[in-house]
Amino acid sequence: MIPNFDNSPSCPKALKKTPHMTFNQASALPFLRRLASCQLGCMHQYRTIATAIGLTGMLAVLAGCATPNQLEALDNASSPIMASSGPSIQSAAKRNAESRIDNKTTRAAVAPSTALKSIDPLSDTTQTVASLEAPIELWDRIRRGYRMADLQNDLVTDRELWYSSRPDYIQRMTERSSKYLFHIVEELERRNMPTELALLPFIESAFNPQAVSSAKAAGMWQFMPATGTYFDLKQNIFRDDRRDVLASTRAALDYLQKLNTMFGDWHLALAAYNWGEGNVGRAIARNKKAGLGTGYTDLNMPAETRLYVPKLQAVKNIVTNPDAFKTELPLIENHPYFQEVTISRDIDVALAAKLADVNLADFKALNPSAHRPVILAAGTPQILLPWDSAKVFQRNFEAYTLGQYASWTTWTVPSTMAPSEAARRTGMTESDMRSVNSIPPRMLVKVGSTLLVPRSAKVINDVTSHVAENGQMSLAPEIVTRRVNVKARKGETVATLARRYRVSTLEVADWNQITAHSSFKLGQSVVLFLPIKAKTTSKRIVKAKVIKRAPQK
Repeated sequence: MIPNFDNSPSCPKALKKTPHMTFNQASALPFLRRLASCQLGCMHQYRTIATAIGLTGMLAVLAGCATPNQLEALDNASSPIMASSGPSIQSAAKRNAESRIDNKTTRAAVAPSTALKSIDPLSDTTQTVASLEAPIELWDRIRRGYRMADLQNDLVTDRELWYSSRPDYIQRMTERSSKYLFHIVEELERRNMPTELALLPFIESAFNPQAVSSAKAAGMWQFMPATGTYFDLKQNIFRDDRRDVLASTRAALDYLQKLNTMFGDWHLALAAYNWGEGNVGRAIARNKKAGLGTGYTDLNMPAETRLYVPKLQAVKNIVTNPDAFKTELPLIENHPYFQEVTISRDIDVALAAKLADVNLADFKALNPSAHRPVILAAGTPQILLPWDSAKVFQRNFEAYTLGQYASWTTWTVPSTMAPSEAARRTGMTESDMRSVNSIPPRMLVKVGSTLLVPRSAKVINDVTSHVAENGQMSLAPEIVTRRVNVKARKGETVATLARRYRVSTLEVADWNQITAHSSFKLGQSVVLFLPIKAKTTSKRIVKAKVIKRAPQK
């Protein structure tokens, strides 16, 4: 029931005329409208009436009579606004008053200094509301995540013309990127990084994970060997994680975040990614000393770095508005292209592709770090497969009964030897030994090296994790020798002659088909194979004039 407000001297007449009535949906709205014209003091005076109808502070705010802060102050200065209706109201108020006396707290009532106005209806806003619909294609998702400042200069225009005049090149790059872009965008969004960075492999490698630069940078993110090692990218004879899709992306984003934190600017971070953080830092220091600007366009840098950000900006502009550049981007769905699958056994690359029912080239494109014909489970426990092929692989893997999954294993070289000798001991041809293990001509395999060799049916165990993680191959130049005949001296033995010509005793004995303890007669002809010494050309020595330089400050 809603009681009368007739006894309230400050209540509007509209409320005084309100008779006792049942509080239902039909009567609530007109009552709240009339209540909205009350001042807060009116509600304070008749808080007991308010509690009788279960009126809360939130109701007062919604009615437009007060703000939450004002009602909180009001509630702190008086009994609670909300209480159960009926006879329990007085007892609740009494308990509350007694509690305040016990706590010896005395606070003055708080009331607003001016009359409160009712809340006006919400007006139309001019702010852009983000779409709640997920983008259908990945290009749209990339556009929504742009956060880097745009670069506008003649170099950007030049690169726009360069790319837009090569539609075949753009088509190859973008189609190649369709396997990897979704994962990169996911990682960028998870780290709250600009999605423009997903386009960076277009500049670095044209999205080719097998790309190798003249400076030995590898993978679609183009990591140098030392930088890759710093960011935990394993590089051994079985795999190169600089080419790995997941590992290299993780390392590249780690590096870019580090550089952005260091320089506080994404353009400078990109310059450092290309040129090196030390070089960019020194260039900034030089400009500061000279009183010049320290932005990307202010620094003196190599031509490649000068074009680096303009290239990325040009690709960004083309992706943003391909029609303006008469370019057509292939449809890349906003859906994962691949998923990880765990392998429990060593497996040949060709067999893994066959069990997944995937073209071998496509399998290698998703697993580019495996640069040997076998994947070692102890070192690479997961492989990437197209989304719909993962279950096919798992089903066929479990049902495979045609022998071992891997036809290769490892062998540790017991002593430095020629590839031909290593091939003879492991039952391979020399050409196969060189091809499988990438052994160049005129090189010896040093002791302790790990080589990939055929796996016999007797080998049950897979390659251990220690070998899979740490296997390396060391090479030494092959020594070219020539046959010579020397004359033995008086009392010469195999050992003394070997020492004289700096060869081994066993080699001398083997070359002459005698024992290592044999002796020679005076003047006896002995066969030796001695290394051919490189001819040295005498050069005129020119004395250089010494110039003293002042130390750099």
